[in-house]
Amino acid sequence: MITGVVGGGTMGAGIAHLLLAGGHDVTLAEAGPERSDAARRAVAASLAKAAERGKLAVAPEELLAGLTVVDDLAGLPAAAELVVEAVPEDVDLKRRVLQQVASVCPQAVLASNTSSLSISALAEDLPGERLVGMHFFNPVPVQELVELVHHAGVGPDVVTRVRTWAEALGKTVIEVRDSPGFATSRLGVAVGMEAIRMLEEGVAGAEDIDTGMRLGYGWPMGPLRLTDLVGLDVRLAIAEHLAAELGPRFTPPALLRAKVDRGELGRKAGQGFFTW
Repeated sequence: MITGVVGGGTMGAGIAHLLLAGGHDVTLAEAGPERSDAARRAVAASLAKAAERGKLAVAPEELLAGLTVVDDLAGLPAAAELVVEAVPEDVDLKRRVLQQVASVCPQAVLASNTSSLSISALAEDLPGERLVGMHFFNPVPVQELVELVHHAGVGPDVVTRVRTWAEALGKTVIEVRDSPGFATSRLGVAVGMEAIRMLEEGVAGAEDIDTGMRLGYGWPMGPLRLTDLVGLDVRLAIAEHLAAELGPRFTPPALLRAKVDRGELGRKAGQGFFTW
């Protein structure tokens, strides 16, 4: 299958890795030569790491032969069947990207990797019948879940095709109606914000809060370490969106805002609720 990915950050590079490992040709679009080069290196590093762990059936070099990196959306293949958008969580940016992709790739299913933004809102001024939410989780090649989000205007055949593709990539799919935060972000952010409030109030230390959720509730990772992995800035933006849509129970704690202001964004910055 001919596929495209827009955005070569952590999520976009992971999605490109997944598609390549699934035997698909991938065109990865980034903005400008420097970011395009960085995206190519990120995909190569991800594949190499998977090979070291014995998770690839094919040598990374062979898979990379199926990767094309371009620095303009016009370079996406017109014959693409699936294009996944993985740019930052900004409605206007995502709309602009999806509108251009829809024009360049007239037959492609358009999938947004948004973790909380309304798919219906993104579908405005688009051929909405071919747009879905395809929410992957970080790290994409490892995490089993894909959250398939459908809105009222999407064609049922598109939902079926996306589910089939995701399952063929080894993912477990849950279907969710378009609503603020979908299912996973809404629940994950609710627990994450409460964990931060507990830390802020001195109820317990970060390690103890996380250990309580791991050993008491079977979480593979505690909510504070998970927030570090996702990125405190990303979690803050999602919480602000959910607070605006669903009410004050999602209001971000002052501690989260303070850490983001100080640049303590989690693993990617070396410091968040833990030191990495």
